Amino acid sequence: MQTITITDETALGDILHAIELEINESIISLEDLIRLRVTQEVEKYNLEKSEIFSGLVQPTESERVLNGYTLKNKRNIDAEEQVYRALDAFQKNAFFVIANERQVETLDERIPLLDKQQISFIKLSPLVGG
Repeated sequence: MQTITITDETALGDILHAIELEINESIISLEDLIRLRVTQEVEKYNLEKSEIFSGLVQPTESERVLNGYTLKNKRNIDAEEQVYRALDAFQKNAFFVIANERQVETLDERIPLLDKQQISFIKLSPLVGG
């Protein structure tokens, strides 16, 4: 079993959020990694009922705040919907992923995993006005 660290970073390299995942495989597709990561984030939020959801993508009916998102109506988040939103966001270049010192370019690309490895999700900000 590998323990990897997932970090969300800005394009300037500032770390916004970090989580650890335990993965039984030694190789995983980016799609499966996103699915595992997002599912774990949603399960943790739904269990803890915290004020802020610090996930990869913004849930519906939520507002962006400094360290994540607040839901307008306190409720559980649907994990499958969040996975769909995250996969769609990757395909629309809302973020990119760096693993083993190189960019992962497709959802079906397989990533070799090493224990204590860091994988970076670089969130991109849309340009205003253009």
